[in-house]
Amino acid sequence: MDPSRVFVKDVKRVVVKVGTAVVTRADGRLALGRLGALCEQLKDLNTRGFEVILVTSGAVGVGRQRLRYRKLLNSSFADLQKPQAELDGKECAAVGQSGLMSLYDALFTQLDVTSAQLLVTDRDFGDLNFRMQLCETVKSLLKFHVIPIFNENDAISTRKAPYEDSSGIFWDNDSLAALLALELKADLLVLLSDVDGLYDGPPSEPQSKLIHTYVKEKHQGEVTFGDKSRVGRGGMTAKVKAAVYAASAGIPVIITSGYATDNIIKVVQGERIGTLFHKDAHLWVPIKEVGSRDMAVAARECSRRLQALPSEDRKKILLQVADALEANESLIQVENDADVAAAKKDGYDKALIARLALKPGKISSLAKSVRVLADMEEPIGQVLTRTEVADGLILEKTSSPLGVLLIVFESRPDALVQIASLAIRSGNGLLLKGGKEAKRSNAILHKVITEAIPESVGSRLIGLVTTREEIPDLLKLDDVIDLVIPRGSNKLVSQIKESTKIPVLGHADGICHVYVDKSANLDMAKRVVLDAKIDYPAACNAMETLLVHKDLLTSGSLTELVGELRNAGITLYGGPKVSTSLNIMETRTFHHEYNTMACTIEIVDDVYAAIDHIHTHGSAHTDCIVAEDREIAEIFLHQVDSAAVFHNVSTRFCDGARFGLGAEVGISTSRIHARGPVGVEGLLTTRWILRGNGQVVDGDKGVVYTHKNLPLQA
Repeated sequence: MDPSRVFVKDVKRVVVKVGTAVVTRADGRLALGRLGALCEQLKDLNTRGFEVILVTSGAVGVGRQRLRYRKLLNSSFADLQKPQAELDGKECAAVGQSGLMSLYDALFTQLDVTSAQLLVTDRDFGDLNFRMQLCETVKSLLKFHVIPIFNENDAISTRKAPYEDSSGIFWDNDSLAALLALELKADLLVLLSDVDGLYDGPPSEPQSKLIHTYVKEKHQGEVTFGDKSRVGRGGMTAKVKAAVYAASAGIPVIITSGYATDNIIKVVQGERIGTLFHKDAHLWVPIKEVGSRDMAVAARECSRRLQALPSEDRKKILLQVADALEANESLIQVENDADVAAAKKDGYDKALIARLALKPGKISSLAKSVRVLADMEEPIGQVLTRTEVADGLILEKTSSPLGVLLIVFESRPDALVQIASLAIRSGNGLLLKGGKEAKRSNAILHKVITEAIPESVGSRLIGLVTTREEIPDLLKLDDVIDLVIPRGSNKLVSQIKESTKIPVLGHADGICHVYVDKSANLDMAKRVVLDAKIDYPAACNAMETLLVHKDLLTSGSLTELVGELRNAGITLYGGPKVSTSLNIMETRTFHHEYNTMACTIEIVDDVYAAIDHIHTHGSAHTDCIVAEDREIAEIFLHQVDSAAVFHNVSTRFCDGARFGLGAEVGISTSRIHARGPVGVEGLLTTRWILRGNGQVVDGDKGVVYTHKNLPLQA
């Protein structure tokens, strides 16, 4: 939970205001999907014991849509040729209110929730007795877990535009929501908008930053408000005024997007979304904004300075990083020991703790791998193709850094060293987010590495993201960040893919297969299968499914394989054929990554059935055949469509270091850009460089194209 949102743990009564821009689509019709998601969230809060009050706009928009249609039906062709007067808002409100409430009632009824309608006007709140009765009514409704739905009764309101004046008690549904929050002694007010919150500039402009915590003294003169709502009376100006008013009276307010399906839930869980208004915000000085854009822009600027250095200077930086790691080994070990101790105390499983620990000799091993990278051939600016386009016109295709990388990785702190050294070698800027369980280890490793980077490049070449709440902001920076590489669970990878326009490189599953053919050497098969499963069961390249030719069942070889696996402590699950034949518990699905000492076994008819099974249930990561029949092996190697396909070797060989890449940022199952273990080459793209002596196209009249391939070293 973000420190500025800890107050939500004491929240019980919540006022949620939804505006016309959220309730309706751009064409004026009701946004049924958004309304459905809103009602589902309010039902969830209601079930969990929250007291929920809804303030809704949208009646005028709904009524206008209906009256326009009615007017069209009752108009002659001649009538339609005349200038059309705009419909009066009051009659639109009268027609639309019943429709809006009918929809809310229908949606809540489907969710087994009861709602109630309360229409109010500005004038009502001038009556003390009215206000007392209102509070009593709402209190009674909440007691029965009914959701009160408030709206200003525009149909009979006597106020006219401009609505906001010195005498008004409220002037739109935003200020009504703030007033109700005070009257009903709410613990939190949530104002739903059509943007993610309050920005320091127009939200549509990439350089505009979301203000996570509004401080009146700091932001009042900085923020420029845009146009009012496209359909309602308010807009962000009205929301901010209402939020400041409520917050100054002691009610926290959060402005966030109503377009997302779960933002209200995230707010009450304390996630750092939207813009927070709080009476104590000015005391949280200095308020540290995330600075996601600043971090990414700094990484890009530093990467360009790095690329401009001579090759030997870039190599020297890596050697300095290696020396710094060894010089600070004891300090790194102290911080890592603290992480391991905390993980054990917090009850993390043994597999995670094993990945977290930097064992003796690990720092020296990491330093050695960094030096191996330093000694590799210079990757930047390599001429890949050279073509004479026309006489005196030479075109070169060259290797070039991608730009800025965002890597979200798991608990292994050694991954930070590998990724950082690959970024330096490939000339890329880097933003890193490691697991919270390795917080101390990642911090010290980041400090040691960045201090080894010369000032001429800048230590901000590599940024360390310290909280999970920063990730959503970074994922929006598709104009600055060029590639995201998630290294973690299926859930993490899927969430990132769904949350960003930035290209994502990686794999969601590591469902790796070993197929043992009838021609296999059984002793070799045992070695390969056992290593693929037990060398590191949590690795993405560990075997999860063993496929066996049907003849091995009758020969008894399958029974031997099963015995070896069980003796090694592996829990076995079977497909329908194996379960019937060997009395093994049947698996619920073949598409499952265990990451533990468990695997699935199934019998297949031949190599083609094995290939079909892999294509149907696999994840295109790493798959292996054990066979002495070379023809069968070649069929498998050429027809299995996975990132890595092996013959007679353990799937655990699918690794950047083992492939001689020096290190890896991860393994990709993508078919675009890099595939398999991703090292330096996978972090490069290409640039075209064309050299001439004054040629112009001029309709191609003056150019004779030759398109002749030239030697690269010329």
